[in-house]
Amino acid sequence: MTPLPILFLVLLVIIFLTQAIKILNEYERGVIFRLGRVLKAKGPGLIILIPVLDKMKKVDLRTITLDVPPQDIITRDNVSVKVSAVVYFRVLQPVQAVIEVENFFFATSQLSQTTLRSVCGQAELDELLAEREKINTRIQAILDLDTEPWGVKVSKVEVKEIDLPESMKRAMAKQAEAERERRSKVINAEGEYQAAERLAEAAMIIQRAPEALQLRYLQTLKEVAAENNSTTLFPIPIDLFRPFLREYGPAGSPKTEGGGPT
Repeated sequence: MTPLPILFLVLLVIIFLTQAIKILNEYERGVIFRLGRVLKAKGPGLIILIPVLDKMKKVDLRTITLDVPPQDIITRDNVSVKVSAVVYFRVLQPVQAVIEVENFFFATSQLSQTTLRSVCGQAELDELLAEREKINTRIQAILDLDTEPWGVKVSKVEVKEIDLPESMKRAMAKQAEAERERRSKVINAEGEYQAAERLAEAAMIIQRAPEALQLRYLQTLKEVAAENNSTTLFPIPIDLFRPFLREYGPAGSPKTEGGGPT
């Protein structure tokens, strides 16, 4: 044989092997079509195809992170906001992801945007801000149900950012400030109420035992004398002299045992 036919055969073998042998990674699957009809999904590893007859469509099975751009939304209480989100999904059924939808990534992206607008538009602003987990769960459930025929599994949805108008931000700041002031007044009033209760209890105790007032008075004098090294003028309560007044009569003379002056 001449070198030309041998070179031609070698070239045909190389082209055949290039077209017939495919290697897929662990996270990839190949959907095989033979004469336009789907056979099955193969992989990972080495795959042998029949050139011209077989065609393969690669599908990535890893989790895909889809960034949903900010959407203009009007909430149920007529507040205009912009909401963005992030969606995590992966392909579970490669054959369905290829034959049931033209482009599962683009379809999931568009469906995520419309679902985000629909769910957030049904909620009020306070619910949108305070109950994000509830909103996330609702969006994830709707997306997972709608993408199931495509062999796509939506595992998680997170509302990423809620952009409020400047006027709404100022109004919410004033509301928060008023709420903090109200709580401060309530706490102060509660403290005054508790202090009044304690004072009333102390007054009842002193009423039952008047000697407690004298002890408290002497303790106060001791504290004043310890803190200030100066002369202090203080009134002496008349209760200290009552024993002497009972001992002597009105004119200052001592009483007799019969009760009259001597």
